Amino acid sequence: MLTKARAPHVHNDRMNRVLAHGVAVLLGAALLAGCSSSGDSKGNPTPSTSTSGGQSATGSSTPPAPPGVELTPQGTQLALGDDAVVAWQPTKNTPVGVLDIKVTRLERTTFKQSFVGWKLNDATKKSTPYFVYVTVGNVGETQLGGRPVPLYIVDGTNTLIEPSSFASKFGPCPSTPFPKQFGPGDNTLACLVFLAPDKGKLTAVSFRPTEEFTPIVWTGEIKTIKKDLPRKGGKGNGGKGKGGQRKG
Repeated sequence: MLTKARAPHVHNDRMNRVLAHGVAVLLGAALLAGCSSSGDSKGNPTPSTSTSGGQSATGSSTPPAPPGVELTPQGTQLALGDDAVVAWQPTKNTPVGVLDIKVTRLERTTFKQSFVGWKLNDATKKSTPYFVYVTVGNVGETQLGGRPVPLYIVDGTNTLIEPSSFASKFGPCPSTPFPKQFGPGDNTLACLVFLAPDKGKLTAVSFRPTEEFTPIVWTGEIKTIKKDLPRKGGKGNGGKGKGGQRKG
């Protein structure tokens, strides 16, 4: 059975409880406290506190798509570089948006390589960090600025894990939401950080807005990072353009 794990709030190295199917569980994967190598505070990185994976509150398996929009069927299996056109309703009080999502690259890294200067507790050190690169186009009529990118990873225990976010800048992979203005015709590039608990392994990237939705998944080769350097543009660059015609 698929389990959804919501990343906890993090504050001062304390571990919070999270919910998976309504049951409180401990998820240590996102327990990071920031400090620079010189000892100056960089702010606490905080895993996303939005509804897991952008889950729709409507309770329906698929929000109604605007007229004339052809959606990628539920359950579609995709390779890296393939597009999926999906309807997404962030909350029950927001209009349905339509996104063109393309997962372009998967990277496995280590804390030693990519988290230099960050203070990590024991629970965090037991997780496996991954970077997931995506391009997203807003091909609907809804303003989605500031919303989280609605993707999970799936680990070897068939658990959905949402991306982490950071209170201060994280150069190797910013893991930020959509730009403040992300309206019709806008495109963005994003790098998302995922921490798979207990030395977990990434098996797929999933779009699953509700439990009833048969997920659309991307799979492909996971690259191992040899050396990490800050990536230009990883924070997400908004711009006008036609969805599905982006270079990824």
